[in-house]
Amino acid sequence: MANTETCLKEALASIEGATGVALVDYTSGMALGTLGGGKSLDLTVAAAGNTDVVRAKMRTMEHLGLKGQIEDILITLTDQYHLIRLLSGRGGSGLFLYLVLDSKRANLAMARHQLKKIEESLEV
Repeated sequence: MANTETCLKEALASIEGATGVALVDYTSGMALGTLGGGKSLDLTVAAAGNTDVVRAKMRTMEHLGLKGQIEDILITLTDQYHLIRLLSGRGGSGLFLYLVLDSKRANLAMARHQLKKIEESLEV
């Protein structure tokens, strides 16, 4: 099991094209930890904004009567992928990992695979 800081470092180091990562509490919109980002990417602001995305999707699923669980939400921009992975195990309820990737360097399938492995090792 790994703590938040270790998992964020692993995500940034092991996922090709990763430029920023955060662990976010979507009940409050607060980032519990961030790594990377920079002037052009404020991960704290992104955490709060993506909380609205998660909540909206959950509301929509409820209105539609969909019973499945959200694994990932993918937002593609012209030069970036934004991947939101909801945590499902060991106290992860109400949390998501947020990963920003440079689309020119990233392999989206591998990034999803790595993020799932990191999620499984995360102990909150």
